Amino acid sequence: MATEIRVPTLGESVSEATIGRWFKKAGDAVKADEPICELETDKVTLEVNAPAAGVLSEIVVKDGETVTPGALLGQISAGGAGAAAPAAKAPSAKAPSDKGEPAKAETAKVEPAKATASAVEGIETGAGYGNHADPAPAAPAAGDTGGVGTDIKVPTLGESVSEATVAKWFKKPGDSVKADEPLVELETDKVTLEVNAPTSGVLASIGVETGSTVTPGAVLGQISASAGGAASTASAPATNGAAPPAPKGAAGTMPPAPSAARMAAEKGIDLSGVEGSGKRGQVLKGDVIAAARAPAPAAARPAPAPAPAPAPRQAPPQTDAEREERVRMTKLRQTIARRLKDAQNTAAMLTTFNEVDMSGVMALRAKYKDVFEKKHGAKLGFMGLFVKAVVGALKELPAVNAEIDGTDIVFKNYYHIGIAVGTEKGLVVPVVRDADGLSLSDIEKTIAGYGKKARDGQLKIEDMQGGTFTITNGGIYGSLMSTPILNAPQSGILGMHKIQDRPIVVGGKVEVRPMMYLALSYDHRIVDGREAVTFLVRVKEALEDPTRLMLDV
Repeated sequence: MATEIRVPTLGESVSEATIGRWFKKAGDAVKADEPICELETDKVTLEVNAPAAGVLSEIVVKDGETVTPGALLGQISAGGAGAAAPAAKAPSAKAPSDKGEPAKAETAKVEPAKATASAVEGIETGAGYGNHADPAPAAPAAGDTGGVGTDIKVPTLGESVSEATVAKWFKKPGDSVKADEPLVELETDKVTLEVNAPTSGVLASIGVETGSTVTPGAVLGQISASAGGAASTASAPATNGAAPPAPKGAAGTMPPAPSAARMAAEKGIDLSGVEGSGKRGQVLKGDVIAAARAPAPAAARPAPAPAPAPAPRQAPPQTDAEREERVRMTKLRQTIARRLKDAQNTAAMLTTFNEVDMSGVMALRAKYKDVFEKKHGAKLGFMGLFVKAVVGALKELPAVNAEIDGTDIVFKNYYHIGIAVGTEKGLVVPVVRDADGLSLSDIEKTIAGYGKKARDGQLKIEDMQGGTFTITNGGIYGSLMSTPILNAPQSGILGMHKIQDRPIVVGGKVEVRPMMYLALSYDHRIVDGREAVTFLVRVKEALEDPTRLMLDV
């Protein structure tokens, strides 16, 4: 009886996929839940696992062909006999010498082999087909007391997030790890998060390679008990007298970035001598470029210096194609790109401008910032005052705080203000919830906390959900004016910009004042021009006379 391999459900609004590649060939033995095929959709890349153990008897759909959910990909024939035959042949060569005792010895040898295979099978959730040439990492786990390690599992990824991609491993099999030390980085379409070691010990095996897709609860690898693992690793250098293994276990050691490794291989650069500038000492592409430009190689070759110095300069220039680098977009960047384009395609976006005299706000900060920070433990910034001003304007003009749902307008009688934050990974928008009920100090503390979590890559999905209006500050990068794009399905976004001294007329006289341009992008389908202009005027009035914010007038 053959078991069918079929295309799984691909997700909401995804109706087809392309066969990226088969990991197995017809006739190959497969294990249950072992990845055998990779599918690519317009949103994600996912692996199809074997529904049963056996032999891949038929491949129906070849690489590059398009399939739909439920389509037949191939078949697996019953694997009992097929899988057992190769294992039975090896011991049978030793068995013929005797029929009595050796037969018992034979079964005794087969059982541990099965136990080891099942242990490896239990940790291989993706890309396991590449681990057959790596028996070494599995040995420490099998030799441990009881033969059982601690699983490293994918944590809960958050509401509406069903999968993640393994971005990079910070450790290699055999490295020692500490409890709560970051081991692997996962990327979802919303955030990047690190998975920490559940216990101290030695990383016995990696079950899911970089680039693989995983789901919550999947096993990423295994940590063996530190006593046996650490002792064996420590004793090896002592007997051999070799020093190289020591850096392997160093906490700051990280594999180079894929682009850096590729460029180093092309240019013949040894990465062991390149100092990494990335997170935890990771070698980045820029480090490789700097190493290639450094005059060290010329100085390292003083012997062959008779005269042929001009010859190396005659190397032909690289073509444009050779100087290009193609890097796959992260899930977060893909989502940012899709959402921004969807907002442009869906909403009737329009931007209106005004300018605000920041003299009052700056005088208020200069007068009270030290007292404010001493009392509340948070800095008095501009953003808290802007949030207060925005909430007051939204209460007067509820359409700017609403959204369209089909043919309905949903008015939000609460004020969850999103604060756009730029990070190395991309733009994220954590939300200050119920901002109308928070004091100025509470708002500043919340924003400061989100800023730290964003820089450390610790933002959670729930931190960025449910916003009703967004504020973005391009002024911190020096932007004088911009037209921000809506954060769909919201109907308004306020853009702050650089504070710049400009001459303006005040009471019939020209004075130099610190001025800021404000930009409100809004969905013209539900927000009229009158409401948009009035909204900006209310924000301007509140900021130019900060006392209004304190008195709520």
